[in-house]
Amino acid sequence: MQMKGPSGEQIQDFHDKISEKFEFVAHHEGVHRFCFTNKSPYHETIDFDVHVGHFTFYDQHAEDEHFNPLLEQIGKLEEALYNIQFEQHWLEAETERQAIVDAMRRRAVHKAFFESAALIGASVLQVYLLRHLFERKLGFSGV
Repeated sequence: MQMKGPSGEQIQDFHDKISEKFEFVAHHEGVHRFCFTNKSPYHETIDFDVHVGHFTFYDQHAEDEHFNPLLEQIGKLEEALYNIQFEQHWLEAETERQAIVDAMRRRAVHKAFFESAALIGASVLQVYLLRHLFERKLGFSGV
């Protein structure tokens, strides 16, 4: 790939590259030409993107007052990121606590079922033993 400026001067020249990315600043107005060559006997597809930006003051250097608004925004972003991380940590801890509570709830339900079954079993056993006792003592067999 060759890139030439408006007056024909060569700006970039790449040979035998599969992929390449480059940036440049056009110092002169006019048409810039891009020439792609394929030395391979196979058909090639080229994906070519150009992003054009206009820098009206490319020869001026940045001053401290240019950075102050950026630094303020960076500070705000830093605070927002800290708040997000704090809330994420809190939500993770809350999720862990909820998992513990759910496990305890399941154990309590299982224990309640077991105790209910044991109580019903003990009641049935008491009725059986009392009937058996009265049958023996009195010789009474009634329903």
